[in-house]
Amino acid sequence: MTGTLSPFAGSATAPALVGSGRASFGQASASSMGMKWSALHDAAGIVATLAGIAPEPMTAELRNFPAVIRDVGGWQRDVAGQGVDDLSAIMETGIGALLAVHARGIDASTAALSLWQEFMTARSALLTLAPKARDMRRPF
Repeated sequence: MTGTLSPFAGSATAPALVGSGRASFGQASASSMGMKWSALHDAAGIVATLAGIAPEPMTAELRNFPAVIRDVGGWQRDVAGQGVDDLSAIMETGIGALLAVHARGIDASTAALSLWQEFMTARSALLTLAPKARDMRRPF
């Protein structure tokens, strides 16, 4: 091995991100964000159910966010990735608490509604990082 980091043990062919100390995974990192994004929405559906509201349908804008932000790249992709990680941590902790309360037979709907609103606010902020379709049109 030549001292560069690679995504697979024993492989020195994959390039490393210079100075980052991490391997470059390219499409895999975007796919990882897509899986996290999908899992967040599955978790939000559970929270909505515990709050007594209907789970939100997955729109094209929501479904395509990971791919759009990957294509935008730059600081928006970095901020979106960190935001998805942060929101995942919030949802994981919140759902754990809600399920513990629910398992004890205590009404968790008010707390679930608060977590739902927190999710919606954070997700809305993340969605502003992606350009809208109208912003991506070419001028004539």
